[in-house]
Amino acid sequence: MFELLRNVGSFILALGILVAVHEWGHFWVARRCGVKVEKFSIGFGKAFWRKTDKYGTEFVLALIPLGGYVKMLDERVAEVSEQDLPYAFNRQHVLKRIAIIAAGPLVNFLFAIVALFLMYLIGLQTIKPVVGSIEPQSILSQSVIPAKATLVQIGERKVTDWEDVNFELMSHIGKKQLILKWTENNHPIAKSAKIDISDWKFDPDKESPLTSLGLMPFRPEVSKTLGYVQKDSAAEKIGLLADDKILRLDGTSMQNWEQIVSHVVAKPNETIQVDVLRNNQNVRLQGLVGSKENDQSVVGYMGFTPRYEAWPEGMVFIHQYGLVRALGKAVDKTWRLMTLSIEMLGKLLTGDVSVKSLSGPIAIAQGAGMSASSGLVYFLSFLALISVNLGIINLLPLPVLDGGHLLYYFIEFLSGRPVPDSVQEVGFKIGGIVLLLLMSVAIFNDIARL
Repeated sequence: MFELLRNVGSFILALGILVAVHEWGHFWVARRCGVKVEKFSIGFGKAFWRKTDKYGTEFVLALIPLGGYVKMLDERVAEVSEQDLPYAFNRQHVLKRIAIIAAGPLVNFLFAIVALFLMYLIGLQTIKPVVGSIEPQSILSQSVIPAKATLVQIGERKVTDWEDVNFELMSHIGKKQLILKWTENNHPIAKSAKIDISDWKFDPDKESPLTSLGLMPFRPEVSKTLGYVQKDSAAEKIGLLADDKILRLDGTSMQNWEQIVSHVVAKPNETIQVDVLRNNQNVRLQGLVGSKENDQSVVGYMGFTPRYEAWPEGMVFIHQYGLVRALGKAVDKTWRLMTLSIEMLGKLLTGDVSVKSLSGPIAIAQGAGMSASSGLVYFLSFLALISVNLGIINLLPLPVLDGGHLLYYFIEFLSGRPVPDSVQEVGFKIGGIVLLLLMSVAIFNDIARL
């Protein structure tokens, strides 16, 4: 229940911020273009807070936090008095209308820069992309990348952490070749390999780009010592505590954590005997193993996690920079998010990326909750990512979106006359249907992943 409330709360907060930023872009430029703004609403439905400023704009917070809008004076929507006609949106030069509509997505991109700038100022802890192993018979097994190698470049772009690696691998979906560069033992000269990825199949519901290629990231050794025991779990009911070191299960000596997991998974709802080392003393415990469903089968479950050995020195580092470099990094990262989003949309249209990769509000809420629980810098990174995606999606040439309006206005600018209302109406209907289908697919994907 707490996780659900956290996800919902974080989703509402993130969506509220991003909608406010987007609509503020429309609002700010409309004001400066001489357009009268009647209402600025965050959310839909009944208002629980409202205030009117000296210009007559009503600012509203509404109960349904799933979007927002800026209502401008417009003869196409309602009758406008003679004295207010110069302030109507539809009476403005087409270039002003283009600027007002484009301002929403553009401010989303600027907000992403600000969020990432703050993130780099505060500092983001991350991990160097060091290879743990390459799976035999995988796509990357045709390369000669050794264990403990540090990836430094994928394609044309340098990489410094695993997020960079994932982004650049995703950009290669549908391509025939992948060029990797790496260093070994801190040697300054990088080695490289060209990998044939024409047979690369990637299912985002089952694996990451890394594992689908056969690349296993380096991770510290997992110890047999418990790092966390979940409340009300089978482990807690048996009497296990954090810092207990598991020695034996049912009299069998446990050599590693994988052996512990295998033993537990095979005994759902069965009695288990656990020997642990606690405060330098051997302690014997006994109780029932819990259970959970996994791929339509029932497996044993205890509700504990292990403690990991320490990371090697220098492998964990912090992205933290001064004002100038932080701004440069934020601009570069925002640009990469923008170009990657456009690339992925293109791959979606060509079929290189499956529609199963689309995510809807449930996935966004889960991402918001996870990032918020991890700390401010991770939430800022999440906001930047979603803000860029919101901006890109709004620029799609669908008539119900900002991009559709911009398409009509560009046609008007080039032809010298507005697109006929009848054509616009048909476009709005088609755009609405396409958008509804995309949202339905995304929500279906969300539910399928639960």
